[in-house]
Amino acid sequence: MKIKFLGQNCFLFTYNGQTILSDPFYNYQKDQTNFDIKAQKIDYVLITHAHGDHIADVVEVLDNHPDATIIGQPEICGYFKHKKNIDINFGGSAKLDGLKISMVPALHTSSFPDGTYGGLASGYVFRFADGRNLYLAGDTGVSAEMSILPQVFGKLDLSIIPVGKHYTMCPRKAAFAASELLKTPKVIGCHFDTFPPIEINHEEAKKHFSAKQIDFILPELGEEFEF
Repeated sequence: MKIKFLGQNCFLFTYNGQTILSDPFYNYQKDQTNFDIKAQKIDYVLITHAHGDHIADVVEVLDNHPDATIIGQPEICGYFKHKKNIDINFGGSAKLDGLKISMVPALHTSSFPDGTYGGLASGYVFRFADGRNLYLAGDTGVSAEMSILPQVFGKLDLSIIPVGKHYTMCPRKAAFAASELLKTPKVIGCHFDTFPPIEINHEEAKKHFSAKQIDFILPELGEEFEF
């Protein structure tokens, strides 16, 4: 799988010829990523919750890629009224080619910018046919439910978790969650530096994860990773 960071919780995942765009919010920092939605192939739009910095560009994605499928809570799928969707809830999964995406809890609020209820915020576990697992936390604080994930799904080989504080976990709490609850060996940080309230000290953040012996990456905008 290839993973490209487009800002906040917006990632482009490419696997087995399929592309999954999470929480579309790529236009806000487009000048630093040069991401062109018209030039992309988008098969799925994966949404964790309804806040504006996670759904701002969904309509533009669907206008350019009308055959794309939304994956998300029933409330979110219903809000966009898109003809193709997989509306799942906690305990449910979307099955793709060689990949199963399971909805898991996140500790966060969720409503659309116009005030419409967005259901409960979620994260997702990507379960690969070869047994690997990737955890996309979405926006969340530290939650005891995180400790259940490695028991249910097995080792979380890579976790993408927020570290920007104020609205989600700070780096210290995120490092604790990664080490003590998720038992994950590698973390890609997200949801940081986009706005003043979530600006962080990068060196201090890295020290928290280093102290827990976790391989930690604070991605640059537009940076791509192999998993």
